[in-house]
Amino acid sequence: MQALSSGDTAWVLICTGLVLFMTPGLALFYGGMVRQRNTLVMLQQNIIALGVVSLTWVLLGYTIAFGDDAGSGLSGNLGLLALTDLGTPPAPAFRVVTNGITIPALAFVAYQMMFAVITPALATGSTAGRLALAGWAAFLAVWSIVVYPPIAHWLWHPDGWLASLGAQDWAGGMVVHASAGAAALALLLVVGRRRNWPRTSSLPNAVPLAVVGAGILWFGWFGFNGGDGLRADGVAAQAVINTHVAAAAAMLVWLLMERIRDGHGTVVGAVSGAVAGLATITPCAGFVSTMSALAIGAIAGFVCQSALRLKFLLRVDDALDVLAVHFVGGMLGSVLLGFFAQTRANRLSADGLFFGGGPRLLGRQVLAVVVVVLFSFLLTWIIATVIQRTIGLRVPPAAEGRLDQEQQGLEAYHLGLVPNLPGRAAAGRTAAGRATGQPGPNAGSPAPGPAGGGGQRDQQRPSRLITGLLDPERVDSGELTEALVAAGAGQVVISSVHVHTKRPRPEMFRGVRRDLEFDSRIRVEVLARDGDIPAVLDVFNRFSPEPDGFVQSVEPGARARLRPER
Repeated sequence: MQALSSGDTAWVLICTGLVLFMTPGLALFYGGMVRQRNTLVMLQQNIIALGVVSLTWVLLGYTIAFGDDAGSGLSGNLGLLALTDLGTPPAPAFRVVTNGITIPALAFVAYQMMFAVITPALATGSTAGRLALAGWAAFLAVWSIVVYPPIAHWLWHPDGWLASLGAQDWAGGMVVHASAGAAALALLLVVGRRRNWPRTSSLPNAVPLAVVGAGILWFGWFGFNGGDGLRADGVAAQAVINTHVAAAAAMLVWLLMERIRDGHGTVVGAVSGAVAGLATITPCAGFVSTMSALAIGAIAGFVCQSALRLKFLLRVDDALDVLAVHFVGGMLGSVLLGFFAQTRANRLSADGLFFGGGPRLLGRQVLAVVVVVLFSFLLTWIIATVIQRTIGLRVPPAAEGRLDQEQQGLEAYHLGLVPNLPGRAAAGRTAAGRATGQPGPNAGSPAPGPAGGGGQRDQQRPSRLITGLLDPERVDSGELTEALVAAGAGQVVISSVHVHTKRPRPEMFRGVRRDLEFDSRIRVEVLARDGDIPAVLDVFNRFSPEPDGFVQSVEPGARARLRPER
């Protein structure tokens, strides 16, 4: 038995933190691309996996995946139930992609836990806007015991039946991505489509948030792929460079295809392509050369971008294209390994078809992909169906567009056009206007009079309500109010609205075009005397792309009746 290596242990612990960081990164990636009023729920559906799956992994998942084989290669025994007897470190050879483990067993437990956490969370992007929290939590608990650990045992335990057959999966092309993609497809069949899909679709609520999430995923993927050899050595370095090169190649190919097909290469396309490349290189990262990784990434960008149309062919409402990116990417990478694997890159790997190994590895990879997909799909469909018919897995269709309020009682954003308008700025604090030289709140204001008024006072009261719809890009709040006051406005009210336009503005999101039929406007309401109406309308015309508004009469006593009764 080899002694513990502090360097290897430190590397695996660092990679554990990187893979953990990927789950909040995934939450941000998905959270930025759903409807505004479903943002918090999407974040929660991902973050809750850190709680549920971490506990199921410690109690049952780890022993099923990495306990001593029960004798058939299908599952581990219960000898490591609740981590009660891990043995004297370093633990025995419990990982098929490495020889001579030199890290504590608990380091391996923690590292593999993070894979178990993020795998079912990947599926939340496909079912966005449809999952009930209690049902999803129950699904996570059952799936992380019944589905994920056996697949991990088959491919990652030395005595697993697929590993014994010769199938290879470096960091989870099948164990993570193919199984999660198959689970996503089964979930979609159970929970069904969103209302009016595919006739209507929603745009991302915060693309910058999605880009930040994708960046965290890319960063964390160095631990996802780099730590699987459980050593800080040349294979780890090869896996890290392969991860980065494949993501870069997939990003550029995806952008090129977007440019050709849709006329624009978008930042959403860039991060989608990168994630597709990361998913595809995952099963290959520690088994192929750098140039092979580049080729795998380029193929991933082409195939996964083309697979965006898969959901329309299958008639399933995959909201955030989990099938195209993770399902297709995971299966594609697992099969491509049969072509590109090299013993020269990793002596524990067989050679692929392109490097003199013949079709043997390719055949084993195809068989393993088929088995994993069928197993995950069938069991997921059974689990989801039982939960749907008992405690419920899908939210009522009427709640789809406002899940944050329904499940959280909160809103992710409190934004509006009016608070964001440019306004006056000055250094220093203000005290009744003296610090900035502006008049105080009561300076120059007439003394308040009786609410009713009469005679000469009624003749001076504003008698028209003038409403204009202005372009927020043209409006400076200080300039607007000064111009309106100079034009004779008695009172100014500003609010945010959206108006129907005769010229819809198209936007593209992952190959799907949506025509935006409403434009943002600033609604400005002004009380003014009859003689001041032309001057107020002139002000509106200065800040509006086209004349848009109306004038209506106001009863002389209307303002008085708005005062609260005493």
